[in-house]
Amino acid sequence: MNLFRMWFSNLLVRLLTHSFISLVSLMNFSLISSLIVLSSACMISEVAEAGAIDQLRAFSATTKVASGEFTQRVISRTKKASTPNTGTFVFARPGKFRWTYLKPYEQVLVADGENLVMYDKDLNQVTTKKLTDALGSTPAAVLFGNADLDKQFTLKEDGSQDDLEWLEARPKSKDSNFERIRIGFRKGGNGELAAMELHDVLGQITLLNFSKLERNPVIAADAFKFTPPRGADILTN
Repeated sequence: MNLFRMWFSNLLVRLLTHSFISLVSLMNFSLISSLIVLSSACMISEVAEAGAIDQLRAFSATTKVASGEFTQRVISRTKKASTPNTGTFVFARPGKFRWTYLKPYEQVLVADGENLVMYDKDLNQVTTKKLTDALGSTPAAVLFGNADLDKQFTLKEDGSQDDLEWLEARPKSKDSNFERIRIGFRKGGNGELAAMELHDVLGQITLLNFSKLERNPVIAADAFKFTPPRGADILTN
């Protein structure tokens, strides 16, 4: 059982280091300097009529901090769906986030802009990784990046489905672990992020659905700090 939990833990690290850590690589990085901050009134009037790409740009430009809940599923190459993972998240630009899995296993990933820490409660194990400072062509770079999306991705509108406006982002880098990324915003929802699909080079699809999204909330000063529990095994990569 412990071997399975260790495998599952490593799988989550890979997912959040390929799609979020380079997110963190993205967020560590040269993100926010060139953002254009829109007024709330302008954003509401423009985003309600905008396509998904414009909504993504508005979301990046106006959302410095966000929190919410998520459901995550993985669809294999054989179209088998994993058991859903559910939890909460909070991020702050640049380079900070807390991604908490509550079910089926309790795990926490915390990035403070310099390091990523993953804690598995059942294993009582803490794994730390150093974040790089290179902006990668990752799903995180699309979602939480700010400025030169067009340098990293080829963006295009991807139609309407399930009451969402979708865009597709294809990484320009040949070294990316993802073939394409889809992001969905709610129709007429003033730029409300709703869903994300990560299509990787192995044929797997990771589905993320977001709910109770709050933009620019006040968060605790220690939201991105993690103190290992007493007796926890600490691994450094």
